[in-house]
Amino acid sequence: MNTIDIHEIQRYLPHRYPFLLIDRVIDFIPGEYLIGIKNITYNEPQFMGHFPQRVIMPGVLILESLAQATGLLAFKSVEDLQSDNALYYLAGIDNARFKKPVEPGDQLKLEVKLVKNKRNFWKFTGEATVDGDIIVSADIMCVNQEMPK
Repeated sequence: MNTIDIHEIQRYLPHRYPFLLIDRVIDFIPGEYLIGIKNITYNEPQFMGHFPQRVIMPGVLILESLAQATGLLAFKSVEDLQSDNALYYLAGIDNARFKKPVEPGDQLKLEVKLVKNKRNFWKFTGEATVDGDIIVSADIMCVNQEMPK
């Protein structure tokens, strides 16, 4: 099994607290799939306002977690992307479905699969689960570009 710890994740993704939404990668095969983990804790800033009477993780942040997982898979799949000048942008989300809420104490398992890569355009399918239950599924499109200088 291939794994990626938080230190290596930070080498690939520009996100930092409070917007780094993947804690660890537990397995991946370059060009095929990646499985990551996001631990949900009560002290995350979104829970102050979403929602005070019953805290749940916003669906858009679950989608962002999946998008960050796709970025890691892309970086691990193509050596050319592993430069300090490459950025990976979310280009689109199709067929997003939200099945259950996510609460503090849950552990999101993020599973993404590469569907297609053509030049700098990438298409993935993704699912976020908690304890084996599907929470969110979506098709995610991304593009990689060089950072402006």
